[in-house]
Amino acid sequence: QVQLVESGGGLVQAGGSLRLSCAASGRAFSLYAVGWFRQAPGKQREFVAAISRSGGNTYYTDSVKGRFTISRDNAKSTLYLQINSLKPEDTAVYFCAAVAIASRDYVPRQAPEYDRWGQGTQVTVSS
Repeated sequence: QVQLVESGGGLVQAGGSLRLSCAASGRAFSLYAVGWFRQAPGKQREFVAAISRSGGNTYYTDSVKGRFTISRDNAKSTLYLQINSLKPEDTAVYFCAAVAIASRDYVPRQAPEYDRWGQGTQVTVSS
């Protein structure tokens, strides 16, 4: 099984940028579709973005399209989330998630589809 460790969170002003990373260890990273979710205080965990095993397909929730970019480096076993034009409503704990799947092109979008989760990294956006 793969283990996931997020990093890169922090406190930033609205309009700023961050790059989150998720380092994977254990089983071959390229066997996993991976994604980012977030959970704000008092709210349920929500899908943010995901990327296929090959990296060729991505999917974003509407609220982050044009501002967030998901990418992966299979050689480094690392998932990234570039976050630009941050808004206070982006404040949340961000989690990476992974699932081993056969398809190189499928992009899982629902939390129950994933079976490996990191511990999360806090992103706080001040207005």
